[in-house]
Amino acid sequence: MPDDLPPALSAAQRRGLAELLRVAPVVGELGERFTAAGHEIYLVGGSVRDALLGRLGPDLDFTTDAEPPVILELVRGWAEATWEVGIAFGTVGLTKHAHTLEVTTFRADAYDPASRKPTVRFGSRLEEDLLRRDFTVNAMALPIPLGAGLIDPFGGIRDLLAGRLRTPGAPEDSFGDDPLRMLRAARFRAQLGFEVDPAVTAAASAMAERLGIVSAERIRDELSKLMQAANPRLGLTFLVETGLAERILPELPKLRLEIDEHHHHKDVYEHTLTVLEQVIGREPSGPDLTLRLAALLHDIGKPKTRSLEPGGRVSFHHHEVVGAAMARGRLTALRYPKELVEDVARLVELHLRFHGYSSGEWTDAAVRRYVRDAGPMLDRLHALVRSDCTTRNRRKAAALAATYDTLEARIAELGAREELARLRPDLDGQQVMDILGIPPGPLVGEALAALLELRIQHGPLGREAAIRALLEWAEARGIPPTGTTSD
Repeated sequence: MPDDLPPALSAAQRRGLAELLRVAPVVGELGERFTAAGHEIYLVGGSVRDALLGRLGPDLDFTTDAEPPVILELVRGWAEATWEVGIAFGTVGLTKHAHTLEVTTFRADAYDPASRKPTVRFGSRLEEDLLRRDFTVNAMALPIPLGAGLIDPFGGIRDLLAGRLRTPGAPEDSFGDDPLRMLRAARFRAQLGFEVDPAVTAAASAMAERLGIVSAERIRDELSKLMQAANPRLGLTFLVETGLAERILPELPKLRLEIDEHHHHKDVYEHTLTVLEQVIGREPSGPDLTLRLAALLHDIGKPKTRSLEPGGRVSFHHHEVVGAAMARGRLTALRYPKELVEDVARLVELHLRFHGYSSGEWTDAAVRRYVRDAGPMLDRLHALVRSDCTTRNRRKAAALAATYDTLEARIAELGAREELARLRPDLDGQQVMDILGIPPGPLVGEALAALLELRIQHGPLGREAAIRALLEWAEARGIPPTGTTSD
């Protein structure tokens, strides 16, 4: 057990370090192989930080003076599997005892100001390697085997205890080398709840334009981690306050200027962050990136649709439609997968549909259409719509919740009778072609759309009624049926 830790280190954090070997005996086994060969190896970075926080997981990071060919030789026959994807950067990946390990040679990289990709240069000293890391809480190391004490040249343990994010060197140098570190500050703030050192905040504010050299994919990955953190509000507010959001998600800070007609006591920006927090409380099984992004973007159409009505009232007509298009554009620019982009856009577009049900007078057809349009997003839509109520008027909030309860009850009732989740036309495409005697093509799709509309309006038609409806549809379009109606 290291004996040079500050007295303020909690008992829980001391236990976190003491249990490293018990939780991960692989650490000791790996250390023995390196030290026996005359090499240094250290547990480093986020693994040390998380051990001190009592949240060490199965992914472990190490640094060593051994270069990649030597690392591969030392783990041959011991590792269950190895991979060399990062070997150009000095990293060898491997698995052992249900753990994923990355072992990286000491680095002393040089950066081109026009790129965040370093010229990889292996170093010879641990402190040189730690200096190039993003924050002091990630710039600590533990020698393997444990016992020699925590190596902390930049005060990481004190920053950890203070809940503070600070860079090992000057933040301007750190962010100049790798601008993505500014987004990591936001992400760690969201994940750990730490305050950001004023010097780091000032540097991020002054250097926000440096994000222009970072790829959309890397920005997307950091934003996704932030959004799936325990408290994304903390990270998002850091992005907005520093101007970083203007570079990656400009729709968010624009919401600060708009007043929501339903929530005069808070602007749309604050309303959005509150909706996001409330959505998190409704997730059934852990962070849901699609739902959280929909909550974040659900009102981004308001600035473009804002208009002043007689009497000083502010309206945002069709902001959900405009917002869906904007969400689609922004997420596509950030290189999110097409399916996620469409799911988020669908939720944004549908999030106001419920308010047409406020009187509780929807027809069965309207309920069917709600379910049909939501599709597999229905449960997420329920969560988003309920979370979109941020009024301080308890009576109004209770009334809206009760009304949505009745809508969900009707969906369940109709669903039990009609299998709404699998809402389809009463005839399939092959049957349409057989009955009308037409080949595959757009006409078949038009016929199916017409039958689906009848299904939504009237419920299940049955085969005979559906055939009659199809023939009537064809006759109205001058399509003489030349097929057969027999099975």
